[in-house]
Amino acid sequence: MNGHDASERYSRLTIALHWLMLLLIIAVYACMELREFYPRGSDPREALKAWHFTLGLTVFALVWIRLLARLIGPRPAINPPLPAWQALGARLLHLVLYAFMIVMPLAGWLILSASGATIPFWFTDLPALVGANETLAETVEELHETIASVGYWLIGLHAAAGLYHHYIRRDDALRRILPFAR
Repeated sequence: MNGHDASERYSRLTIALHWLMLLLIIAVYACMELREFYPRGSDPREALKAWHFTLGLTVFALVWIRLLARLIGPRPAINPPLPAWQALGARLLHLVLYAFMIVMPLAGWLILSASGATIPFWFTDLPALVGANETLAETVEELHETIASVGYWLIGLHAAAGLYHHYIRRDDALRRILPFAR
């Protein structure tokens, strides 16, 4: 190995999924933010929306693999161990982040379904979850946008916690998930 006991780090699959999903989530947000620079109905705006949907649904597909990897893979302990309140906070934040990665794409799929729109996913279209219902589409879209705003804070809090552990607490919490940690 690379000088590390397997119990000191997450599995390669878990590490790869963690960072891949971060990149995907950044891309999902970027697509929606960048679309505002283009007029409604323009080709670039429509392409960014389609990528937003496709990448969001990719997050939805990968989160299930990630959850399975988390359940069956190693769960390395943080050294030195966390106080109980920090361990609880970490568990709660991770739970909320996993819920975010499930609920947001599912809400997007529901919005498109209720709008009567096609649901693009790579080289195919997914089936609608519900029939056309503009009221439902509008309600879920408002919720989706609100949760997206909260998502910035959740992701920021998660990143800040990792930096806190690494630079202030000086434990190995961040090193366990870094792809090229020494």
